[in-house]
Amino acid sequence: MALEHAILVSLLEKPGSGYELARRFERSIGYFWTATHQQIYRVLKRMEHEDLLAVREVPQQGRPDKNEYSVTDSGRTALSGWLHEPIEPESLRHDLAVKIRGAAFDEPSALIDEVERHHQVHNDRLARYLAGESRDFTGPEAPAPLDAGQELQHVVLRGGIAYERMTIAWLDDVLATLRTLGRASAVSADPQHSRSKPSA
Repeated sequence: MALEHAILVSLLEKPGSGYELARRFERSIGYFWTATHQQIYRVLKRMEHEDLLAVREVPQQGRPDKNEYSVTDSGRTALSGWLHEPIEPESLRHDLAVKIRGAAFDEPSALIDEVERHHQVHNDRLARYLAGESRDFTGPEAPAPLDAGQELQHVVLRGGIAYERMTIAWLDDVLATLRTLGRASAVSADPQHSRSKPSA
């Protein structure tokens, strides 16, 4: 998927300024696609030039006017064409997994701090996803019933929640393995352990 497609989807859900769009990428679109503010602004300008987006100036009280982007008919056609194209299932590239395998040629327990850091990052992300789910889809302030767009947003978020839970469970397994190997390594390095037993 190109960033353009994520922008088209977001602006079809609700037109907005570049700043508002960047906030959506931080808050909800980031469940499945990340982009910096600079990337978003650069692509917005290109999409406007290609007639995929229209922009209008919206006056604001006490603040500078803002440019609000919306999807043109050409943009809808481009998104529809992409939605009907087959895409390849994604391949997983995982630097940490390669490090874990490589630890067999170094000291496995030396990776514990790094894996714990990843564990915390995924725990924090899961907490954000669960808070967003409660706020937007399942809590008392959430709309009921959800419309089709909200149902599809929620199912994507549930995928993110499931992925984070799976990753945390895997990292728990990795940490247990690294600690077991670390204890075994410490025992084998112990001079008391390495002394030859007297023959009977």
